[in-house]
Amino acid sequence: MLVPEIPAKASQTPAARRLGRTGPHLPCVGLGTWRRFDLPAGREHLAREIVALALAHGVRVFDTAPVYGRSEEVLARALGAARQQAFVATKIWADGPARGRRQFENQLRLFDGRVDLLQLHHVIGWRNHTDWLQQERERGRIGRIGLTYWRDHAFGGGTAADLEQAMRTGVYDTVQIPLNPRERAVEQRILPLARELGIGVLVMRPFAEGGLLNRTPDPRRLAAAAGCTDASEALLRWGLSDERVHVTLPATLDPAHLLANVAAGAAPPLTADQRTALAELFV
Repeated sequence: MLVPEIPAKASQTPAARRLGRTGPHLPCVGLGTWRRFDLPAGREHLAREIVALALAHGVRVFDTAPVYGRSEEVLARALGAARQQAFVATKIWADGPARGRRQFENQLRLFDGRVDLLQLHHVIGWRNHTDWLQQERERGRIGRIGLTYWRDHAFGGGTAADLEQAMRTGVYDTVQIPLNPRERAVEQRILPLARELGIGVLVMRPFAEGGLLNRTPDPRRLAAAAGCTDASEALLRWGLSDERVHVTLPATLDPAHLLANVAAGAAPPLTADQRTALAELFV
């Protein structure tokens, strides 16, 4: 594997944060697989290389899902013998428990008999899965149970109100939500509720799937507003500077991008003034 030259600050590892009030301490930068790990067999080596590099630089959280094409199986093969070094977060996309259990049994096969975090994708069918998820958590085949939410009714899923109701049951350990300077709705109710209940917070879409890096405002202005070297560092640190956030999940297959993300997770939080200045560029 060809590894790019590592900048001095990228030789650090992401800072660790506890995942909620009772969760494990995990590096604050993970690796998403959406639109990256759905690879044909001939390109799976890219996943193996990025996973090896991630683990070598302290990344432990890997997030995937059954509906990400081949991503779950590609991640599983990329981890290989290093499975126990990883915190695997995957998802269930099913209205009813029968289909959900089938997805889970496949995940157990892929990930050596245990899923560290099993999330209900887009809050779909959450009332129907509560009992069996808790049973599997008690058995130890699931470490923690979570929920993911993007926006109301996304992909046939639930609403923010459904998410709040599920969070208040006391069953769910984590939520995965979008947070970036253009998507801030969760700041109003979801993040305060997560803090109140001691629920762990994982962030999806820190770059809005790359949209914040390629459109106005000028990426150079983003970097300058936050006192960072580039826009990706500024955006990652913007999200991680909210102390209610525990892990951010940028997706990449690019080694240089991964090392830059690690460096951002090792850097100190932005000041309140820097966060405000960056956010104001999107008003």
